Amino acid sequence: MAMEATLVSVATGVLIPVLGKLSTLLGNEYKRFKGVRKEIRSLTHELGAMEAFLLKMSEEEDPDSRDKVWMNEVRELSYDMEDAIDDFMQSVDDKDEKPNGFIEKIKNSLGKLGKMKARRRIGKEIQDLKKQIVEVGDRNARYKSREPFSKTVNATIDPRALAIFEHASNLVGIDEPKAEIIKLLIEEVVRASEQQQQLKIVSIVGSGGMGKTTLANQVYQELKGKYECWAFVSVSRNPDMMNILRTILSEVAKKDYATTESGDIQQLIIKIIDFLANKRYFVVVDDIWDMDTWDIIKCAFPARSSTSRIITTTRMNSVANLCCSSFNGHIYNIRALDMVHSRQLFHIRLFKSDEDCPAHLQEISEQILEKCDGLPLAIIAISGLLANTERTENIWNQVKDSIGRALERNPNVEGMMKILSLSYFDLPAHLKTCLLYLSMYLEDSTVEKKGLIRRWIVEGFILGEGRYTAYELGERCFNELLNRGLIQPVETDDYGEVNSCRVHDTILDFIISKSIEENFITLRGVPILTIGNQSKVVRRLCLQGVKEGNSTVLTEGLVLSHVRSLTVVRGLVKIFSFEEFRHLRVLHLMGCSELDDHHLENIMRLFQLRYLNLQGTGISKLPEQIGRLVCLEILNLTRTYVRGLPASIVNLGKLLHLRVDHDVKFPNGIAKMQALETLGYVKVSIQPIDFVCGLGQLKNLRNLQLDLTFEGDCDIEDRDVVGEERKKAIVSSLCKLGTQNLRSLSIWCGSSLLQGPLCLPTLEKLTTGSSAVPQIPTWLSSSRNLQLLWIEVEVVKQDDLCILGALPSLLVLHLEEAAKSKEKLRISGEVGFQLLRIFIYDASDEPVDLIFGVGSMPKLEKLELRYLCAVEADCLDFGIGNLPCLSIIKFIGVGGDYDIVEAVKIAMKRAASAHLNHPSLHFLEE
Repeated sequence: MAMEATLVSVATGVLIPVLGKLSTLLGNEYKRFKGVRKEIRSLTHELGAMEAFLLKMSEEEDPDSRDKVWMNEVRELSYDMEDAIDDFMQSVDDKDEKPNGFIEKIKNSLGKLGKMKARRRIGKEIQDLKKQIVEVGDRNARYKSREPFSKTVNATIDPRALAIFEHASNLVGIDEPKAEIIKLLIEEVVRASEQQQQLKIVSIVGSGGMGKTTLANQVYQELKGKYECWAFVSVSRNPDMMNILRTILSEVAKKDYATTESGDIQQLIIKIIDFLANKRYFVVVDDIWDMDTWDIIKCAFPARSSTSRIITTTRMNSVANLCCSSFNGHIYNIRALDMVHSRQLFHIRLFKSDEDCPAHLQEISEQILEKCDGLPLAIIAISGLLANTERTENIWNQVKDSIGRALERNPNVEGMMKILSLSYFDLPAHLKTCLLYLSMYLEDSTVEKKGLIRRWIVEGFILGEGRYTAYELGERCFNELLNRGLIQPVETDDYGEVNSCRVHDTILDFIISKSIEENFITLRGVPILTIGNQSKVVRRLCLQGVKEGNSTVLTEGLVLSHVRSLTVVRGLVKIFSFEEFRHLRVLHLMGCSELDDHHLENIMRLFQLRYLNLQGTGISKLPEQIGRLVCLEILNLTRTYVRGLPASIVNLGKLLHLRVDHDVKFPNGIAKMQALETLGYVKVSIQPIDFVCGLGQLKNLRNLQLDLTFEGDCDIEDRDVVGEERKKAIVSSLCKLGTQNLRSLSIWCGSSLLQGPLCLPTLEKLTTGSSAVPQIPTWLSSSRNLQLLWIEVEVVKQDDLCILGALPSLLVLHLEEAAKSKEKLRISGEVGFQLLRIFIYDASDEPVDLIFGVGSMPKLEKLELRYLCAVEADCLDFGIGNLPCLSIIKFIGVGGDYDIVEAVKIAMKRAASAHLNHPSLHFLEE
């Protein structure tokens, strides 16, 4: 994914948007400012060169102090420049109507006079800014070497390499995983199929500090003597492929090729292949960071060597998958230490073998270990820190409360910080920025994916690109951080999609220190977080756990006039005067229950505001002039008391995402909101017809949520009239949207609508609730792009399965049945479902009469059956042996006749055991 065009970066500040705005000032609209155009051109060239250099410098793990100062100065100047340009552009935006009356003319004249002063001021500010940039650049150049820029290699020992020399007696919790990996490596092949004749590989995957290298080395030390040749090679973040291949050749051949300069990569690979031919070998390839590296290394190993073994370690799931797909492979997800082993490791470091943990420290020790979350490196670091402190509850409690910050400052834990630094500096610039933004969230909090991505977007970290929206690219960033193990999944839905994440405490404290160091985010709360000499000029302010009345105390001494983002987390806050925040772009007040309507009266002064989250607040209405916030892109009003939107809201021409509660009434004119991509929830029965018809004109709408329940106070005899009128309008609008950009549609209580003549060829996701249809609608056959479908049918028939099975793109099917089918449902290769990965079937308390025949659902990985109370005797195992890719089977809500349920369990266990994939079985009772 090309993200070089990221607007805002922790490395470069807002240099890119500044360059864009300077270009705008050179346009025809501002050509009357002749006196400053030359200065603007000169400044643009200067900044362009600095932006490229800053990006390169940001890859340095440890730039010298002069470089840091220079980078900080340029970054801070970029923010000041953007604020100055925004002020100027706002001041000359004279689009007011012609004034009427003497007083109005006087006011208008005074306004023009002010704008003339603003025009003269921008000229002076441009000159001053250019002077500052040149001075900063000259000062840096004077003290820097004239040698060309290149990445330097840190001379300190990589702490991961030390694991190789760790004696086994000092390791805890390693026996079980070591035995598991050895079993995977040496188990005998019973059936010599084509795949099983290949080289066998185990890829150990897990986040930094989990002990992957240590585990791999212990297996290596135990097994290597059973092979003819062996090698252990570390790849690292910036691999030297020639050196890696030379090392492999040197170790397997027991001959020094490390200094050989002749030849190229291809020749080295051929030499290794020739040497390993017809030999049994065992190789560990440690710490692979990217797929391209493995693509080269794997070429050196003969694939047909079925008696040879390889272990790889990596932090990335994608790399582990690639390693295992290359040969006959198994992925081993390394587990965190349990509390018993965590305690053992902790005590080895702190107490003598004949000494127990003192009684007064036992409780706080357990709390500290819980914070370490089973991460071996974290436990070693914490115990090393505590070994040099007094054994008092007070001191240990202070360490517990500030684990990350104490670790950052303590030289004994340099190893862990080194590993976290490696993970951080390996990230592209845009991912560094996205990761640091997570320091806004409280420790151990669950971070909702959609909300996080939308905040990235409005902060300017991510741009839409080509056919992809900014949100879709944001999802890629989220997934990449998951893949690298820097964030951890928390909630995963039935369809395998991660909906929320958390940040490990150790990583959170690391990114907090980085955020504060870069003046990226200013945190205030209880306790007050301070690291070093933090700048008093605030760019992004986060108030955490604030009590009413003390927000002013917490911000005392801070310069708030340049704050771009204000977030209040878990607390009450005295509402600031919006005059202080005239450059604010993001206002996140979610959960501030004391927020009242009058607090928002002057919000229109925030002319740069792009994000407003009022979810869970006490407001009941928006200001009538909310439409003057012309830059607003995200507005969240869920779980508020708002029941109607002001007419001016349709003037928010840049609004991308609007979320309200389902009983909120919209005004006429929705068609003016052409930028809208997400809209929900809309209760159709209470909306004006103009609004319902206007939905069809929103050409960029991708995600729509509809509630088709009737208004509760309608007369019974009027309901059909009201419903029919709006049904026709919504069908017309949906058909228009379905030929444009509509990708996701959620419908509540819309069974009659679903039976209508819809046409939604662009739709990729359709979910319904409380909407049982008599049969699968025939119009679904035209939904060639549909990937996910959740639908309820009164009685599922074989014909329904044939319609669904013919959908060429369907990956996920959640099928509910409201009543008992009289037909025996048979799924075979002829029915279809060629790409289906997940099948959820809700039998609704009726006997399940479903069986999979030969060739059915060839790609199915997960099968879930709900509310199983009875099963026909001839299909106890449902024919799961005919599902070749099956890996997970779930039964939810199991009940009814005990003998039948037990018979099903026995039959399923037998079938799963006989299945080639040995799918996991889960029986969950409700």
